[in-house]
Amino acid sequence: MESKVLGIREAIRMAQEMELDLVEISPKAVPPVCKIIDYSKFKYEQKKKQKEIKSKSQKVVVKEIRFGPNTDDHDFNFKLKHAIGFLEGGAKVKAWVQFRGRTIIFKERGELLLLRFAQALEEYGKIEQLPKLEGRRMSIFVSPKK
Repeated sequence: MESKVLGIREAIRMAQEMELDLVEISPKAVPPVCKIIDYSKFKYEQKKKQKEIKSKSQKVVVKEIRFGPNTDDHDFNFKLKHAIGFLEGGAKVKAWVQFRGRTIIFKERGELLLLRFAQALEEYGKIEQLPKLEGRRMSIFVSPKK
């Protein structure tokens, strides 16, 4: 379709003759840019494109694994297997150590536990955040390798 500069009245008349809508595309341009189209069809196609983009986008799932500062080897290995499964499934893993009562004095033990956990997951994911203490929780984030 050709483009030409028309007056407002003439453009509206042309759109009415074609039984279509006159839609302003770029109002800040000099002169403003308008297009004669079927507006309902245009809106429908835009919604369809947005829906397609949304369906293709990937939702980020964060799985959490909780440890205590005195977690034993068997429990550690059990939770490690779950974390490997989560990472292979494409989910992020947030592992955290909960300090209760006086166990807060074992901060170093919790940090070592999380670093050992991160090292064991090195081939399945990459560490996003090193152990960080927030209140009575120390956490670490691991995202899957692509």
